[in-house]
Amino acid sequence: MPMDAREIEELIRDALPDATVTIRDLAGDGDHYAAVVVSESFRGKSRVQQHQIVYQALKGQMGGALHALALQTSAPPQA
Repeated sequence: MPMDAREIEELIRDALPDATVTIRDLAGDGDHYAAVVVSESFRGKSRVQQHQIVYQALKGQMGGALHALALQTSAPPQA
């Protein structure tokens, strides 16, 4: 059963409450999404570490209910 964008966003926000999350369904099939996640939690972490945090937030859904996720992560700009 595919995941919907709302469910993906909720899982990420549960793990990263300060995050700004934007989800797009790339193929209209509920299996292929793009996500942009901006969180202070990412500051000082490598891109790989940032992506690992998001994948952990998805609680094992990657490769199962969620087939593909194009992921862009960053810390917010500093003032």
